[in-house]
Amino acid sequence: MPQQVKSKQRVQDHGEVFTNEREVNAMLDMVKQETERIESRFLEPACGNGNFLAEVLRRKLAVVAQQYRRSPDDYMRYAFVAVSSLYGVDILEDNAQECRERLYGIVGKEAKRAIKKPDALFLESIRYVLDKNIVCGNALDLRTSEGEPIVFSEWSLVTGDKVKRRYFHLSALLDDQPKQKSNPSLFDERPVIPDLEFDEGTQSFIPKPFDEEPPINYWEVRRHG
Repeated sequence: MPQQVKSKQRVQDHGEVFTNEREVNAMLDMVKQETERIESRFLEPACGNGNFLAEVLRRKLAVVAQQYRRSPDDYMRYAFVAVSSLYGVDILEDNAQECRERLYGIVGKEAKRAIKKPDALFLESIRYVLDKNIVCGNALDLRTSEGEPIVFSEWSLVTGDKVKRRYFHLSALLDDQPKQKSNPSLFDERPVIPDLEFDEGTQSFIPKPFDEEPPINYWEVRRHG
């Protein structure tokens, strides 16, 4: 059973206590249908070394294998979708890196089990996406460890193997409604309403991306830096 505490010092300094496997599964079972929807997006704002994200990924990949194991190309395409739908933030770099490696290991193991020999370019694209989706930063001030705003990419299959990448500030995704003053003045400017779009995945309105790239094959995403 994985340790819930790495050290007393880390608990004192960062309040770091990992959720055990039984509790993880109990909580995920409350949204079981979403954990088994390949494209359903999950964000863990204090992901640690990935206890929640790892279990969500296993569930998603089990669905991918069940539906697409007879076609390696389809399996890799939808495994990419499953991985690219997971996002995490942790304040400690060693946790973030351990989470990336843990998720990458799960993909490699499950892909070999399902299709025997996953393509090297597929595995490279998975590693690249995990490097972008699992961030060392502070989920409270929404900045990276370098002090920059946390930016996440949305990766969406548009046709065949082509994926479109759109960029969002995490702060906009978590706070997309204009703030209203408790005692507004007649002379105050009208609040600026963010430019929104309807997201089919969440069935809700979200801010539009601040940048995007033209569709490319999913195994080429690493070329965009």
